[in-house]
Amino acid sequence: MDAHARNWLARRFDERRPHMQAIAYRMLGSFAEAEEAVQDAWLRVSRADAGEVENLDGWLTTIVGRVCLNLLRARRVRAREAPLVHLPDPVVTRAEDPEQDAILADSVGLALLVVLDTLAPAERLAFVMHDMFDLPFDEIGRLVGRSPAAARQLASRARRRVRGTAPPPGDHDVARQREVVDAFFAAARDGRFEDLVSLLDPQAVLRTDGGAARPQVTTLLLGASAIAQRALQFARPAESFRPVLVNGAAGVVVLSHGVPFSVMSFTIVGRKIVEIDTIADPERLRALDLTMLDL
Repeated sequence: MDAHARNWLARRFDERRPHMQAIAYRMLGSFAEAEEAVQDAWLRVSRADAGEVENLDGWLTTIVGRVCLNLLRARRVRAREAPLVHLPDPVVTRAEDPEQDAILADSVGLALLVVLDTLAPAERLAFVMHDMFDLPFDEIGRLVGRSPAAARQLASRARRRVRGTAPPPGDHDVARQREVVDAFFAAARDGRFEDLVSLLDPQAVLRTDGGAARPQVTTLLLGASAIAQRALQFARPAESFRPVLVNGAAGVVVLSHGVPFSVMSFTIVGRKIVEIDTIADPERLRALDLTMLDL
């Protein structure tokens, strides 16, 4: 590939980079791995002959999809060493600024990414690529080494698992979400246990990922009563809360002595909290660069 062709390809790749990052984030749920996947895709693209490619966008999409599939398969091998709770990376933005980056298009919630983590690599690829990015099944079949019909079955199986595991579609009105979240923290501050229970779905789930640095806070709690008991510990004198958007939904950053301690994401259905997902891993919090939010 001569210099002119390489420069043209590099420009086209950079134009499609946000789209490929969006694919990689949905496939992997990790900013670092998504960036790694896009960089790996560029290495593969730069070594190939793109001169005869008729659909460059489709070609780039399938390349980043193949890279992500390989990363997911490698992750599957390490699954036995996985901690009790490991949450995807959240996209945290200002609460007063609802404009989302391309990586957050269609408001892919943290709860959905948690469910996608339970899928087999080929199922996840089929679901993400077809249901979220409209990639044809013949292309998906080539990616996973199966027929288009088998790829369709992978997506269908993944879709059933997502529908059976993910919470039902929530209220997309962020203002109404915020009312519920604010009421939750007000009840926690005041020690109103019954009010906390009333704000939680009876089958609510709380996940807290403390990472290697805070294994003592890594938690999986089920049920309104257990979560309400834990919530009573949230409102300590040294702690404060800042409203943010987490993957496009109402959330908070918890500050301890003025330093970010955790990011909490809420899934709300029918004015009831059905899931709370909390990142309390200091290393991952630093990677989010929450200082940009002027907390």
